[in-house]
Order: sequence, then structure tokens, then C-alpha cells
Amino acid sequence: MFIKNAVSSFSWDAGGITVDLAVFYALGIALVVAGIIVIVAAIVLASMGGGAKKGKVQGAGVVMIGPVPIIFGTDKKSVKTVLALALTLTIVVLIITVVYYWLLR
Repeated sequence: MFIKNAVSSFSWDAGGITVDLAVFYALGIALVVAGIIVIVAAIVLASMGGGAKKGKVQGAGVVMIGPVPIIFGTDKKSVKTVLALALTLTIVVLIITVVYYWLLR
């Protein structure tokens, strides 16, 4: 009951349009649920078609701690791809931060 009252009592004024923050909470929860559904569907599809084929598994990943990427992978091609994506993400975040700072000065 407390959370429901707290959520419905806050609002955000976006250029004359008042938006209830409950909309943003509901959107966040919906995106998390959609992500879980995509993960479960990928696992089910991978398990259904993985028995007959034999192939080489390649993969890479990145952990972003602030603007610093930590990159790991199994082969050079995957690591280079993830490195490019991590650098792009870092540059985009830095640009957004600078633009946000300029707009709020």
C-alpha cells in the first residue's frame, strides 16, 4: 500500500506535459519481463536444434564498469567485434554525458 501511494504521488513535468512516474515503473518491469521471455525462448530453441549438428562455439563478452570496458572472448574475431561495440557504447555514453551537462548549465 505504501509503495502504491508513493508511486502515484510523484509526477514529472516534461515541457508542460505531466507524466505519472508509475508509467516509467510499469515500462521498466515490462522490459525486464520481455527480456526474460527472449532469454527463455533462445534457450528452448537452442536446446531443440542442437543435437544433430557439430560445430565450433565462439563467443565474447564485455562488462562495462562505468566507462571502462572489460572484454573477454574465445577467439580474436569475436573479441574484435565486442571491442568495437564496447568502444562505440563508451563514446555514445560520453557524448550523451557532455550534451546533458551543456543543456543543464
